[in-house]
Amino acid sequence: MSVPGMVRRISEGGQLPRTDRTLRLDHRIRTVLVTETRGAAALLAATVLALIWANLPGGSYESVWHTEFTVGLGEARITEDLRHWVNDGLMVFFFLLAGMEIRRELSFGDLRDRRTALVPILAAAGGMAVPAVIFATITAGTAAQHAWGMAMATDIAFALGVLALIGPRCPANVRVFLLTLAVVDDIGAILVIAVVYTEAVHLIPLLAAAALLGVALAMRAAGIWRATPYFVVGVALWVATVESGLHPTIVGVVFGLLTPAFLARTADLDRLERILQRFRREPGPEAARTLSIAAQGAVSSNDRLQYLLRPWTSLLIVPLFALANAGVPLNPEVLSRAVTSPVTLGVFAGLVVGKTLGIWGVSAIAVRTGLGRLPSGVRLPQVLSVGAVAGIGFTVSLFIAELALPDDEVRDEAKIGILAAAVAATVLGWLLFRVDGGRNTAGTATTLQPPVEASGEHHRGPLDAAVELVQFGDYQCPYCRQAGPAIADLLARHPDRLRYVWRHLPLDDVHPYARRAAQAAEAAAAQSSFWTVHDRLLTADDLDDEALVEIARSAGLDMPRFTVDLDTAVVAAQVDADVRSAHESGADGTPTFFLNGARIDGSLDAVLAEVEQAIEVASA
Repeated sequence: MSVPGMVRRISEGGQLPRTDRTLRLDHRIRTVLVTETRGAAALLAATVLALIWANLPGGSYESVWHTEFTVGLGEARITEDLRHWVNDGLMVFFFLLAGMEIRRELSFGDLRDRRTALVPILAAAGGMAVPAVIFATITAGTAAQHAWGMAMATDIAFALGVLALIGPRCPANVRVFLLTLAVVDDIGAILVIAVVYTEAVHLIPLLAAAALLGVALAMRAAGIWRATPYFVVGVALWVATVESGLHPTIVGVVFGLLTPAFLARTADLDRLERILQRFRREPGPEAARTLSIAAQGAVSSNDRLQYLLRPWTSLLIVPLFALANAGVPLNPEVLSRAVTSPVTLGVFAGLVVGKTLGIWGVSAIAVRTGLGRLPSGVRLPQVLSVGAVAGIGFTVSLFIAELALPDDEVRDEAKIGILAAAVAATVLGWLLFRVDGGRNTAGTATTLQPPVEASGEHHRGPLDAAVELVQFGDYQCPYCRQAGPAIADLLARHPDRLRYVWRHLPLDDVHPYARRAAQAAEAAAAQSSFWTVHDRLLTADDLDDEALVEIARSAGLDMPRFTVDLDTAVVAAQVDADVRSAHESGADGTPTFFLNGARIDGSLDAVLAEVEQAIEVASA
């Protein structure tokens, strides 16, 4: 719909629009959900194929995966069987992806904000500790007791695949909660592999690995962002790590954590637009190369590499890992041993019972004691369902089984427990969502959360006014621009009876400059000029960086201070706090109004009429 059409619709008394909550999800998260769900299908197919192949007569399964393959140069060579090349080589890319995801979440994802991240962090910790304790208790006194790491892991691809099967019963925010929990789970699994399941360390190769890591750090400090030099250093670092005795997947994690992550900056996008305009006027190879470099520079290498690697890891590398490791002979002798094996029972109970109770129990304690709060649209019954689905350990559980259990028979028993747990966790999670956990409450909140504070809010009108009107707004939203004069007129007619509060809700998916404009308003607030800049933002034709600077200059701000404040974490955090408030209050679009703490819907005329009525009642 065109902007004039939207303005006409609101002026004619039409219903204020609401953006569907699923559309408000970060585009990257939606891409991850789709890719990992498809990866789950490929992983399942590879697992079934591995089980069929391993139970065919002739032993071809083990024969193929024990085939040796040598890579070398001169006298230096590495010889491993195909299974180890998959586990120690290709799986480095899986852990590289995990490291990049962790880095991104720590930089500006859910793990950056303590209040948002606390519950999934604690839930993940509970979901790792309780299964490990259960496994260690059941296997106490056996040689497999130290393999407790198998019971800790969550396979995000399989888990998201199960949630996709559940469909509409699983709200989008529940899937994001699982993603956040899985990132913390990955951190725990990586630490366990690095610390607990590392063999003897050799000093000289370890020093060489440290030196190569220093080279990578120096390259990053020098601003080198192309992938080829890092790939060369990474291969050398992998070889040194293999020779040192550390598990080589740690190389992937380290490089992932070193991969820069940042949000696209408005200045870079504006520069890209100018280069594109020049390219339209004078197309040619040199202009095309400049445009390509500018486009890549506007997106962080973390995002670019994740975009390139995720399909390969989800659809090829992890399924290939399952094909190489999930094959277990299911003859009566093996199955009869597994039924009574402490390893099988321990990993099954740890993943199915321990994960469910650990994640749900710790979340319930955190919420009910006030340590943290669940994200909007997520309830404790749904967390119980998520805990059950998180019991699908599969990929990392199989990975740790290969590291921790040298005995083939015991390892087969563990694999049977891991496979059985994946089936049981899938069924249990589906049943729990069917019973209660799948009721979608996203967007149904009608109360302002948190309530307006006595100070620290951007308000017009007296603090003790009888009527309070809160608006969640977006400076690029034409509806908010249309509502601005009407709100101003309302305040002018009731200067002593109405308090008006503005909270930010930039719709990033449809308004590319809205968040930057919100940050400009907060930077102006640091100089006690919020409303001056606010009014100009609602009427400005452009909101790019040049326009924001001009608005600030026309408002008489200290420009050096403004330009510094505009990019500070404090300003960004203030905008993020308002966005969280919107989500917790059920505000899906802009403008959304709350009258005395309760949401009011309808046309702008209807909203104004309700405010007028509330003022009359308060006056009487």
